[in-house]
Amino acid sequence: MTNHHQSTRGEPRVALVTCAELSDLDPDDRLVLAPLAARGVTVEAAVWDDPAVDWSGYDLVVFRSPWDYALRRDEFVAWAHTVPALVNPADVVRWNTDKRYLAELSAAGVPTVPTAWVGPGETWTRPADRGEYVIKPAVSAGSQDTGRYDLADPEHRELAEAHVRRLSDAGRVTMVQPYLSAVDTAGETALLFLAGPDGLAFSHAIRKGPMLTGPDLGVEGLYKPEEIAARSATPEQLAVAEKTLAVVPGGTERLLYARVDLIPGADGSPVLVELELTEPSLFIGYADGAPDRLAEAICTHLRLRA
Repeated sequence: MTNHHQSTRGEPRVALVTCAELSDLDPDDRLVLAPLAARGVTVEAAVWDDPAVDWSGYDLVVFRSPWDYALRRDEFVAWAHTVPALVNPADVVRWNTDKRYLAELSAAGVPTVPTAWVGPGETWTRPADRGEYVIKPAVSAGSQDTGRYDLADPEHRELAEAHVRRLSDAGRVTMVQPYLSAVDTAGETALLFLAGPDGLAFSHAIRKGPMLTGPDLGVEGLYKPEEIAARSATPEQLAVAEKTLAVVPGGTERLLYARVDLIPGADGSPVLVELELTEPSLFIGYADGAPDRLAEAICTHLRLRA
């Protein structure tokens, strides 16, 4: 990687957007550096809120790991709208960084995890079903501020209510979803799509094991380490992913990548947990050829902007 003030004398310059804590990029993202260099592309890591970065000096600006944006989402979205040659585009970022997009996808017929929304100042009525539920903010990254609650347990009911109040007091929208127990056995499937000459194309899939172990108590260490493994996507999963992507505002032709996260629902059919279009881990280290496919996707977008 080069300094972001260095001239590249005609070579395409690409910024991989990250955060200060990952100023040298996430290890998975670093796997694309050599394939891009082999294609004559100069790549630089750039921290999204670093005022010294001249974003107009890049031929393409690629979101990768700006994972500290959740508590500064308005600032983050406003910044995205100032950046030329940004992928995925700023209007997609605005739409995708608030998980209320799930309601839009559900209304369009995409099978999604049933979700109740609680706005700041609103009263949460606990579900009549005393099963397990997940509570998290509508704007979040990773598993921050996310908890799993067994509403048959009186202590968990109190903790769940406290969690909703805590988010509400902070002016945040809360989402409440049933915990899909199949994640404990089948895990979560992430389907990765990368740009090609004819638009987004399926690249690979991975399995993520369960992470939530209990209530969110506002401290670190309540989650299991991520367990990732390669996985083959089923035709049913691919069909749900394609149906999901068909609803993306503005179409998928503008996208560099997409990640569709699915879990088996109560009847075993895949349901959407999240559609990641802003800063998802792409897990390119888990599939043969994926680093090259990502590099080629970036080059495809460079050619589109040439």
